[in-house]
Amino acid sequence: MNGVDQLVIAGWTGRDEAALAKHIRELEELGVKPPKTTPIFYRVAADLLTHASTIQVSGHDTSGEVEFVLLARRDGLWVTVGSDHTDRKAETIGVSLSKQLCAKVIARDAWRYDDVKDHWERLMLRSWADGEPYQEGPVTAMRSPEELLSRYPLRPGWVMFCGTLAAKGGIRPAQVFRMELEDPVRKRKLAHEYRITVLPVEG
Repeated sequence: MNGVDQLVIAGWTGRDEAALAKHIRELEELGVKPPKTTPIFYRVAADLLTHASTIQVSGHDTSGEVEFVLLARRDGLWVTVGSDHTDRKAETIGVSLSKQLCAKVIARDAWRYDDVKDHWERLMLRSWADGEPYQEGPVTAMRSPEELLSRYPLRPGWVMFCGTLAAKGGIRPAQVFRMELEDPVRKRKLAHEYRITVLPVEG
């Protein structure tokens, strides 16, 4: 994507330390290695970032997850909504690997962070998998932009995905993933939908 030099995926950004520890244990039981630190910042190829309405994935073991996304530009910090689409099978081999295998989809529009900063706690994230409610919760379930940037500063041209919410009914694949970030104070939303095309795994 033009103007994007580096792409960062912040993981384990939840504010609730007890819930975070429980989730780490749950994933360990599935074979996913625990993170070295919480939060942790994965670097992936910048060309994975896309506004596409369709993405291609290998096999049936991938899924989307809604996140707020920070865009560092020369004119300041912006925020949008995105999906850190991830290969769940590869996640048991290595999280960095799994993050690298799928496109990272974001909405075309964004808001200046300064325009939502004073009512940040009111913003809501939601997603739907094949039309069914999949995730919902406030952005404050994750660490604040200020805290994340204090740990991993962004330069102009850098983008950061900032963590996600628990899935209703568990993590699962879908053919269509829809996501939104709502600002109820200014009565507006950022939204995007994309279709997942599964490629066959031949070996």
